[in-house]
Amino acid sequence: MKITAALLTARDAPRPYRETQPLAITELDLDPPGAGELLIRIDAAGLCHSDLSVINGDRPRPLPMALGHEATGIVEGLGSAEPGFAVGDRVVLSFLPQCGGCTHCLSGEAYLCARGAASNGAGLMLSGGCRLHHGGTDVHHHLGVSAFATHAVVDRRSAVKVPTDMPPEIAALFGCAVLTGVGALLNTGNLRCGESVAIVGLGGVGLSAVLGAVAAGANPVIAIDPVADKRALALDMGASHAVTPEEAAGCVAANASGGADLVLETVGKASVLEAAYALGRRGSRIVTVGLPHPDDRMALSPVSLVGEGKSLIGSYMGSAVPMRDIPRYIALWQAGRLPVEKLLTGTGPLSRINEMMDELAEGRAVRQVVLPSEKQR
Repeated sequence: MKITAALLTARDAPRPYRETQPLAITELDLDPPGAGELLIRIDAAGLCHSDLSVINGDRPRPLPMALGHEATGIVEGLGSAEPGFAVGDRVVLSFLPQCGGCTHCLSGEAYLCARGAASNGAGLMLSGGCRLHHGGTDVHHHLGVSAFATHAVVDRRSAVKVPTDMPPEIAALFGCAVLTGVGALLNTGNLRCGESVAIVGLGGVGLSAVLGAVAAGANPVIAIDPVADKRALALDMGASHAVTPEEAAGCVAANASGGADLVLETVGKASVLEAAYALGRRGSRIVTVGLPHPDDRMALSPVSLVGEGKSLIGSYMGSAVPMRDIPRYIALWQAGRLPVEKLLTGTGPLSRINEMMDELAEGRAVRQVVLPSEKQR
């Protein structure tokens, strides 16, 4: 079938993207779903720094590639009989398909699935190959999803069924921002009620973490970002303090005895991670979800890991099991305890995606959502 999608054919385009147009809104050919795959009509797809990092070259991926990985849509076709899925279901898409048979999947660490990571790195479907084509050339899939499009074919293990009546622009956010930010605290960091938390970086993931920390009863919740509007939003979400990076050490020292129990770094820069590490108390857990450039390096005195009993922990996808965690987080949202709608900066059609990427790169947006079916203008 013919679909419309945002196609990246070259990386490192200079900004502003509204002028250089690195993402071309293009007609692509989409194969029908194969065995174990679903055809999804994409209703909403969030813009994330992981998309931006492919455009600017921080996260090299094979090209050409149809971008987008945080999304929701409606099942329109099944490649084979799939228990639990039917035409008309609403699903949230997960950006790491999980094979279910590797050591990590069998050990309860499906977010580290080796086969899923390999297929994502190669820009292929979990079962192999590409379902997207342009002028006879294969188009790579972004994290098994490629959601900046009117339709997508995904592995059934990339889809989680959710309530049909959820607003699409809200449902989409559970596929990455909420899954990663809340999961990094609850799953990776093992946050306990009453512990002190410092969150460094207030993009979609960081602000999702603020929501998760408040919902879990952390105290105090210290939010750190150079952008005043994001700090104000963190306070509106329930953070007890919101400060600039320059004020962070003083604020943590004044409000968390000996340093924070748990520190979450979301920026993806080695220098920021070094500063975040210093905010933790003796015996603290420092969790990082940021994805720095592969060449970035940090300086860390390893004696502090033993002498201070600190733990530095990487968290991919919030150490999540999407089939378990997405329904849990949606239940918290339904109960009013996780007001994810506060993350939403705005929506727009595919035709505005390059302009929206500028707003993301400039730090002016938290979570923007593309509505692919919205009339192009």
